[in-house]
Amino acid sequence: MPPQLRINAGELTTAEILAALNDGKRVLVSVEMLGGRQEISLRYDGDTYYCDTPTQLHKHSDEDEMRACIEDMGYSASESG
Repeated sequence: MPPQLRINAGELTTAEILAALNDGKRVLVSVEMLGGRQEISLRYDGDTYYCDTPTQLHKHSDEDEMRACIEDMGYSASESG
């Protein structure tokens, strides 16, 4: 199993999350969802980025798509301050 990095939503920037994924880490993000705390698994297999939520597995073909997902879902901290 790849090394894991556990974070709370908003703890790291999108760039920091993507760097961890590109380094081969699985990033587990704790978020408020479905009436409680849930864990989202973000990973990259070298070809495809994955965002595995309790309700759906999202697949992204490139880093730009994954960046948009991370930011749209609120998993990262604001990079503008």
